[in-house]
Amino acid sequence: MYHAGVPTASIAPAAPKLALASGVGLVAANMIGAGVFLSAGFMAQDMGPGPILWAWLAGAGLALCGAVAYGAVARLVPRSGGEYRYLSELLHPAAGYLAGWASLLVGFSAPIALDALAAGAFARTVLPGLDATWTGAAFVVALTAFHAFGFRTSTRTQNALILVKALLLAGFVGVGLFLGARAWPTWQAPGADASGAFPLGAFAGSLFFIAFAYSGWNAAIYAADEFEAPERTVPRSMVIGTVLVAGLYLVVNWIFVANLTPQDATVVFRYESDQVTLGHAVMARLIGPAAGGAWSAVTVLVFLSAMSAMIFLGPRVYAAMAADGFLPRALAAGPGGHPPRAAIVLQGAMALLIVFTQGLRNALGQVGAILVLFAALTALGLVVARLRGRTPAPSALAVAAGLVYVASSAWMFWKAFGSQPGTLLWTAGVAVIGLGAWAVSRGRAAAGA
Repeated sequence: MYHAGVPTASIAPAAPKLALASGVGLVAANMIGAGVFLSAGFMAQDMGPGPILWAWLAGAGLALCGAVAYGAVARLVPRSGGEYRYLSELLHPAAGYLAGWASLLVGFSAPIALDALAAGAFARTVLPGLDATWTGAAFVVALTAFHAFGFRTSTRTQNALILVKALLLAGFVGVGLFLGARAWPTWQAPGADASGAFPLGAFAGSLFFIAFAYSGWNAAIYAADEFEAPERTVPRSMVIGTVLVAGLYLVVNWIFVANLTPQDATVVFRYESDQVTLGHAVMARLIGPAAGGAWSAVTVLVFLSAMSAMIFLGPRVYAAMAADGFLPRALAAGPGGHPPRAAIVLQGAMALLIVFTQGLRNALGQVGAILVLFAALTALGLVVARLRGRTPAPSALAVAAGLVYVASSAWMFWKAFGSQPGTLLWTAGVAVIGLGAWAVSRGRAAAGA
C-alpha cells in the first residue's frame, strides 16, 4: 500500500505522547516519599502544632516558586533533558554538562538505590525472611525491565503505581480525618521556649528538610519532548502537581499533629532500625496494631512509585546528552517512540552498584547539595533570559518566583556548608573534574559533528 506516493511500511508510526494527567502523576510520584511521614516527628520535639503547619505551608510556597520559575523556563526551552538542557541554552554548555552528570550520579541513580533499599527494608517487615539488599536490587531490576520494554509498557507501569499510591494515600487521609481527632491539639513541644515565643530558629532549620520533602516538583521537565504541547503541558504539570501535593502534605501533617504527641512522634528515631513512620503510629492508634503493620506494605508501594518515576525520567537526560555527542550515541532514544533503553539499563546498573556498595552510597550523599545548586542556577537562568530579551519573554511573576527560589537555595547552601564544611571542597572538586571532562567531551562532540 502507498500513501501520498510513499510506501505505507516506510512511514514510522507517530511516537505516543504523555498527557497532562501523566505529567501531574510523575510530579506527584517524585515528590511523595518517606519524608512527609518522618519530618513532623523530628519537628515536634522543638515546635508546636501551629509552627509545624506554618513550616509546611512555607515549604509549599518555596516549591511553588520553583515550579512557576521552571514553568517559564520550560516555555523558553520546550525540550527534554532537564537542567542539562536548560543550563546549556540559558547560561553555558559547561554548566549544562555538569548538571547532566550530576543527574546521572546523584539526581537519579543514588535516590533510586536509596529508595530500593528502603523498600526492601519495609518489605522485610511484611515477610521477615527477605534480605533487604537483595529485595531492593530485585525491585531495581524489575522496574528497569518494565521501563526498558517499551513506551506504552513504561507509562502503564508508572501510571498504575501512581494510581495505587494515590488510592492508598487517600485511604490514609480518610482514616485520619474521619476517625482521628478534630479539635486543635494542646500538646507542647518539649524543646519549646517556655516564654511561648515563636520558635524562629527551629522553624528556619526545619525548612531545609521540608524543602527536600517537596523536591521532585520539576519532574516533568526531564521528558518534555514526550509530552503533548510541552511548552504548555510541562509548566501546568509542575504547578498542578505541586499544588496537589502541597495540599496533601498539609492535610497529612494536620493528622499527625492532631493525633500524636511529641512522645508518640519519637517513633521516627527508630525509622532505620525498625522501619516505622508516623503513618504507622497514626494507623495503630486509630485502627489497631495490625493496621500499623499493614502500613509497611503501603510504604513499600510509596517507595516503588517514586523509584519508577525516577527510572522513567532519568534516562531522558542521558539520551539528550548522547544526542548532543556528550555521551555514547548508543544511549540516545530509540526510533518510533521507543524509550532510551541503553540509558535505562545504564542507570539501573549504576543504581545496583550503589545498592551493593555502602561506601559509594555515602560518598554520593555528600554531593546532594550540588542538585540544589543546579536548580538555583536554572532559576537564575530565567532572570538572565529576561535581561537578554529572549522570547517568549518570562513574566515578571515568573522572574520574581525565580529570585525567591534562588535566595532560598542560597540559604540552604549556606546551611549545608556551615554544618559540613567538607561539602564545599567536595563540590569544588567535582566541579573541577566535571569541567575537565566537559572540555574533552566538547572536543569529541565537535569532531563528530
